[in-house]
Amino acid sequence: MSRKPVQAQSGDRSRAEVVFDKPQLMPQLFGEFDQNLLLLENRLGVYITARGNRVGLEGNAESVAAARDVLQGLYNRIVRGERVDPGLVEAVITMSSEPTLDGIIRADIAGTPQIMIRTRKKTIVPRTLAQQHYMRELLGNDIIFALGPAGTGKTYIAVAQAVAQLITGSVQRLILSRPAVEAGEKLGFLPGDMKDKVDPYLRPLYDALNDCLPAEQVERRILSGEIEVAPIAFMRGRTLADAFIILDEAQNTTPAQMKMFLTRFGENSRMVVCGDPKQTDLPGGMASSGLNDAVGRLEGIEGMSIVRFGAGDVVRHPIVGRIVEAYEGKDG
Repeated sequence: MSRKPVQAQSGDRSRAEVVFDKPQLMPQLFGEFDQNLLLLENRLGVYITARGNRVGLEGNAESVAAARDVLQGLYNRIVRGERVDPGLVEAVITMSSEPTLDGIIRADIAGTPQIMIRTRKKTIVPRTLAQQHYMRELLGNDIIFALGPAGTGKTYIAVAQAVAQLITGSVQRLILSRPAVEAGEKLGFLPGDMKDKVDPYLRPLYDALNDCLPAEQVERRILSGEIEVAPIAFMRGRTLADAFIILDEAQNTTPAQMKMFLTRFGENSRMVVCGDPKQTDLPGGMASSGLNDAVGRLEGIEGMSIVRFGAGDVVRHPIVGRIVEAYEGKDG
């Protein structure tokens, strides 16, 4: 592989070479048609040449160092059996600008074990520093607020952790809830009974479940009551013990609903509240978001933690992160 040099950032020119000991893994590292290397060049302003298992880097000294760390971190993930795609490459490049790359790039090089979640269908590892922090908080606190834009893995990771604890018997039930708030559509106009009207709003939770458990197990556990997927209104008057409880789209709750939900917490339970404070679909004139209200009241309370994600933590298609950045820049 050889192309015209990409214009490097200002500063002294630097060169480096990275040699990998498993040449057979280079196609995965480079990506189809070298798309991963092209992404590195465009994002970091370096010039890359690749011959066999040797990769040459040229550009600004800081950018060359970042590109070397990114390549090494990605390579170590491949050695561990993880799949590298452009979304992961974007995430690791974003992390390369962080003051520390604890547990993601530099720790990978040192061989430090990563935190992970194992389910019946897959093993989930953090793709960003915020995800790594989130996964650690899920193990250590009773109530966790996960705040940030769509695509950062807030709900998906919470569901995976809940499934893992259900499988191991750490909890007896998995309860997933969302407020049934319309985003520009009217619930009453949907056909069918109440379940038919509400299920479309809960579909993202079903999708996450089916990604972590075989479909027949999801169906069986729902029928047995081990897994419950229901609107937040169904939580009123209950005490949820021995359960992993997840509230998704929490920005669409009212303060009264949020207080009701949080006070359902029972013995040997864990609760995760996920939402994007900037994406509220509450009807005009309604009370302020219960998520914003709860965070303002409860931040700093022992046994609770708040994890904040940003546009740089989006792990969907790279353009999603850029869309989020554009809207956050416009809306403040």
